[in-house]
Amino acid sequence: MRILTLSRTPGAALSRQPRLPRRHILAAALAVLAGCGFSPVYGPGGGSDTLRGAIRAADPTDRKSFVFFARLEDRLGRPQAAPYVLTYAITTDRQGLGITPDQATTRFSILGRVDYTLTDRATEAVLATGRVENFAGFSATGSIVATLSATEDATERLMVTLADQLVTRLIATAPDWQQ
Repeated sequence: MRILTLSRTPGAALSRQPRLPRRHILAAALAVLAGCGFSPVYGPGGGSDTLRGAIRAADPTDRKSFVFFARLEDRLGRPQAAPYVLTYAITTDRQGLGITPDQATTRFSILGRVDYTLTDRATEAVLATGRVENFAGFSATGSIVATLSATEDATERLMVTLADQLVTRLIATAPDWQQ
């Protein structure tokens, strides 16, 4: 079945221009991706399957690293005899954003950074290093208790986001460092 569209250009007669259906365009795009070695990461046999339970992250030392560590285990699975060891350092910085005419800060942003190193447990060879960065914001217009709660919530959201970014990076680069 052919879909035709009619178009009229100034001073010209009506012309017929064939238009491809969307499913043909999608099929062509998938064929090109399959030809270049594309495979879905989260599909059966994808890159994420090979990392499930294979990375042992360093134990948490504070609330931030506990949330970060828990999210890593949620995404990568609990390791048994993991061949890889992940060490990381978390740093955060709080910056004021919204300031009233009375010089009261009403909005804050927490900037977070995780520097990481992935090591092969057997050979102790460094396989990957890098950094992931992001931020989370919160409002400080309520009481002191509300502001503390908003700070903790924003910090937890930031740790989850950073862990997700790190897992995404590890999955994407796994073919480069896995054996």
